[in-house]
Amino acid sequence: MCGIAVIISGVRINLSSLLPDFLSPCPELQQVDYFSIDELKAALRRRGPDSFGTKKLILHSENEGRVLLSRFHHDEVDTSAQSSSSLTPDYETSLSNQVNRFGVPNSIGELLFFGATLQLRGLNPISQPLVDSFGNLLVFNGEIFGGIHVDCDSNDTEVLMGSLEKCCSCTSLEACHCGGEGNMSVPELLSAIKGPWAVIYWQNNSRTLWFGRDAFGRRSLLVHWPNAFDSRFLLSSVAPTSLMDKNSDLDIRDGMNNLNFWEELSCGIYSITMNAPKADGYLAGEVKRLDWANSTLKELVKWERTLIVPKPEMQVFKEYSLHSNGMLPELGPQQFSASMPAQMVLSALRESMKRRTIVSKRCQQPVPVAVLFSGGLDSMILAALLNESLYPSYEIDLINVSFDNQFAPDRISAKAGVKELSRIAPLRRWNLVEIDASLSELTSEIKRVTSLINPAETYMDLNIGMALWLAAAGDGWLCRECNNDDDDCERIKFKSAARILLVGSGADEQCAGYGRHRTKYREGSWLKLNEEMKLDMHRIWKRNLGRDDRCISDNGKEARFPFLDEDVIRTLLGFPLWEIAELNQPSGTGDKKILREVARLLGLYEAAVQPKRAIQFGSRIARESNRKNFGSNRAANQASAGSVVIHKPST
Repeated sequence: MCGIAVIISGVRINLSSLLPDFLSPCPELQQVDYFSIDELKAALRRRGPDSFGTKKLILHSENEGRVLLSRFHHDEVDTSAQSSSSLTPDYETSLSNQVNRFGVPNSIGELLFFGATLQLRGLNPISQPLVDSFGNLLVFNGEIFGGIHVDCDSNDTEVLMGSLEKCCSCTSLEACHCGGEGNMSVPELLSAIKGPWAVIYWQNNSRTLWFGRDAFGRRSLLVHWPNAFDSRFLLSSVAPTSLMDKNSDLDIRDGMNNLNFWEELSCGIYSITMNAPKADGYLAGEVKRLDWANSTLKELVKWERTLIVPKPEMQVFKEYSLHSNGMLPELGPQQFSASMPAQMVLSALRESMKRRTIVSKRCQQPVPVAVLFSGGLDSMILAALLNESLYPSYEIDLINVSFDNQFAPDRISAKAGVKELSRIAPLRRWNLVEIDASLSELTSEIKRVTSLINPAETYMDLNIGMALWLAAAGDGWLCRECNNDDDDCERIKFKSAARILLVGSGADEQCAGYGRHRTKYREGSWLKLNEEMKLDMHRIWKRNLGRDDRCISDNGKEARFPFLDEDVIRTLLGFPLWEIAELNQPSGTGDKKILREVARLLGLYEAAVQPKRAIQFGSRIARESNRKNFGSNRAANQASAGSVVIHKPST
């Protein structure tokens, strides 16, 4: 999967249920110039899809608006989306010029769908949007790892489409009129999916557009809510670069800051049911947000932990067994092993990795999966688990980014990590892909990544996004025939062929890996620590995952997050907080305590004591950025550079 989008024009969108003070703008149909449809296509095509398609749905009325009809119009499918040929001519046309009895020339609505497909599952190639015989339309960006059965060589988009067409037409769980038919509603079906997803689905019989993203926001979906400056309703996996290209000084156009044009869509399921024209002659649609229909998922999203503050040993074990839902064997207190939680987390991680590394028979690459690799605790665990999941004949690319050549901390630990991995898996061919970069040589790339992180806008976001973007490109150097720490090694140019990139996101949030977690623990002990971790998980979709997904996908790669598997999250929440971390212990010991035990179970004894380093510091991009933009690290620290909004470039 790769990228999706929809543009709705000519419909008065009502957001009052989400924003009480919202006033629906008049849906003017004149061309707006924030970006063209060709520019949106270009942004989606840059993500390296195997195919690209568009479909236009026209909504109109008969008998002065009493009946709402729909029909598909124009169809573009490009199955050679990675070719260098120019874009097909844009087929966007102005809507009908007919005037209704209100004298308003726009009682016709238009929904324009885009689907860019990076096909990683299924034997037969498909192109999105998918349209079934009932007139339903689907564009889907995600992976189904559970909840809906998908055979290993089936395509999850096709399976989802088949399941959605069986759904009832009810738009409210509380007012379902299809009882007894045995059909699920759309929210019930989407709530059942395990895995990352973003979806846009037109249900024809109810005239409803369904859209949303998974409960943790592992796939990007940006939204532009209609306003006085642009009355269109827009959803897209990525923002077109034109907002930056046309206004390099990030000025205020027509009273609207371009950086505020898009926002991250909050996780959840939404609907817009299209109605016949209202009194002013415009078609109308009200946006509603629906609750998750899966009670287990609801509890998981709350991210509540039962046992937070330690108690005396006997009482601890009694409550521990009570709240573990039978997961632990019947052991007496004297038999309790501190490694049991680590063993269960390891088991959950192994299953998570298996789900994310099933190699389709269509896969011809010698390296199907790569790891964003620093040599630190999280990436070492991912590499070791990937080794267990892939056939020995596959090579594994370990992608490392440095802004200080061989001297960046992450480069040094990556080389040490490869040695340790080679000890536990000597028959595996490990490729340490060394990507050396310098901000002074990345002018156009910085501009591109600035657009990709949008609506994020700080230097920290840009630094992280830049490192991820370079890693996803996988274009670096490889040294096969000598030790990784040999300065005299002759390196060869190398580009990773992997289309899946494993990333350790979620490990720090769930296992107290950030410095601020230690600060909260010192300030308020266990309760404050738990509150900070809960806050991190509740905002990870907005602060991290949308940005990361866009930066990685821009290179035709799919990011996968094994630590954010639903079962892994549930397993970690099932243990007392003191089994997850002990922040009264030194760094490299008490932080992410449970993952350090997992590493030891995998034989990664050196990785088990690695301190936490964020990618912007480990790669030293933050240091280079500070010097470039603030003059020095000291000046940057005084200005709290990480949270500073990116300044307007000089013209």
